[in-house]
Amino acid sequence: MLRYYHLDLLDWHRGELSSRRLTALVKHLPADSAVSREINGEVAEWSVTDYLLAAVVDHLAAANWMYVCVNSEDPPAQPEPVPRPQPPPDPVEGSGGSSAPGAPPPPTASTTPPGPAELARFFG
Repeated sequence: MLRYYHLDLLDWHRGELSSRRLTALVKHLPADSAVSREINGEVAEWSVTDYLLAAVVDHLAAANWMYVCVNSEDPPAQPEPVPRPQPPPDPVEGSGGSSAPGAPPPPTASTTPPGPAELARFFG
């Protein structure tokens, strides 16, 4: 609070800062604040640009790997994707309270890299 708004948290305790204003200020703290890092973990430190750069690196590595696979007799191992931060687990998600009974689970992204046939089909 002091770093971004130049307000002391004790002002709320002294009655100089209303609870409503304090809630609004905390809710709109920037992503690099300590509160955001505590709630969101390492994900708070990654911007959209960081995710896009990681995707570019992954695509370039896959393209180079495909080129080597096509032009050599001994294909190398698939490149590993750039590690991305994982969001902290949602405490509500574990209880099953967010989905209706009998509903299928939400789709999740596959963590396995595509095989040569899938890459050839996509880029071919």
